[in-house]
Amino acid sequence: MGAQQAAPLPFKRPAAEVAGRFILRGLVRDNAGMSEAQQWKVIAGEAETRAAHDPAEGKGRGIVYVQAHGAGGSMDDRSTVAAARALRGCGLDVVRFNFLYREKSSSRPDLMPKLQACYAAVVESVRARLKPTRLLIGGRSMGGRAASMMAADGFACDGLILLAYPLHPPGQPEKLRDAHLASIGVPVLCFNGTRDDFCRRDLMEAVVARLPRSFTMRWLDAADHSFRVPKSSGRTDADVLAEVAQVTAAWLESSKI
Repeated sequence: MGAQQAAPLPFKRPAAEVAGRFILRGLVRDNAGMSEAQQWKVIAGEAETRAAHDPAEGKGRGIVYVQAHGAGGSMDDRSTVAAARALRGCGLDVVRFNFLYREKSSSRPDLMPKLQACYAAVVESVRARLKPTRLLIGGRSMGGRAASMMAADGFACDGLILLAYPLHPPGQPEKLRDAHLASIGVPVLCFNGTRDDFCRRDLMEAVVARLPRSFTMRWLDAADHSFRVPKSSGRTDADVLAEVAQVTAAWLESSKI
């Protein structure tokens, strides 16, 4: 039986070094006006990067979502911060971080093994510092793909949230990045826009039909790879993010994460 398709829902707008792995860097206010985020340094191999913890709004669920950025983004880019704000609104603590290449101000992504090693180091620091009852991984585009490959290889987590999963490079639908998805053994919630150049809908739906029911797909009407919508759609970017938050909240309940 194929994976679940999320049913349409109505929605409203809505200091000290520890274990030698990370060092508190203090409280900073992010560039999108969210509440103060606690930042710290993470040692990843012979390099280091930064992570930032954005606490859940209101009553949290005890769940931390470690959110990776896309290939051309960073922990502080518009799309990553906006998604973090939306997910905080449904009770998730969110930890954003930079991959090592981005922390060095490079625009060229590291190879996948190095991306995954950095991600694993961040998760290790999150478990030690925040002690979540449950931990989710995922992120935007390339970051979400890295997390999905880790999960398929058995990396310990309780679920994934994939934002704009890059099923194929733009204009190259024959180069599918789906072979590992069926090996993921935890619940997955995947969001893609219907105008996403990295994820042709008919191809993704064919993939989803072969996946376990624990993989839930949600299409965001008129949204592109950055979850932006044209004015002609009658929707706003804020509407899209409100939908992401509401669908995620329902998924958390139905998946019993």
